[in-house]
Order: sequence, then structure tokens, then C-alpha cells
Amino acid sequence: MLEINKVMFEIYRERLTDEFRVVYFTELNDHTRDKEIDRALAGDHFYDGFIKEFKKQDAKILIDEILGRMNAGEELSKDDVESILADHIPELE
Repeated sequence: MLEINKVMFEIYRERLTDEFRVVYFTELNDHTRDKEIDRALAGDHFYDGFIKEFKKQDAKILIDEILGRMNAGEELSKDDVESILADHIPELE
């Protein structure tokens, strides 16, 4: 089943601080949209995807934990991120 209610996000590393950050593109408002998109584009892309709208609070907690681990020096792969978020990623087909 195709899921239409989803939140698009990107995890990136900010070049100035070398910290991993996340931006939830579909939740940006007019006041923050340009600034946040520019910030993400200036960083180094790590992972992007979608999370289910109805599970987004749980997924955001997991993403915050992922960022904390990576900012503490743990090396996670894109596959690790997908595995952690597996229950929160919408079906594509």
C-alpha cells in the first residue's frame, strides 16, 4: 500500500561545526524554509528519506539518538540508519 502521509528529511554533517544535523523539509514554514535548506545544502549529505507521518514522533526520537551517537564519534552507515528506522519508513509500492 502506498503511503501518502510522510515527512521528508535529510541527515547531513554541518561543515563549520562538523556536527550531524537533521532537517525535516516537509515541516518547514515560510520563515525558516530558506535558511534551513541553505544550511543543509552547505553541509555534507549523509542520508535522506521519509518517515511515516503517524509515527513521526517516535521516528524523530530515533533520529535524535542516531545524531547523538554519530556526534559522539560512533560511525554508523546508511544501512544502520535504515535498520534503526525500518518500522518508521513508509512503503514505496
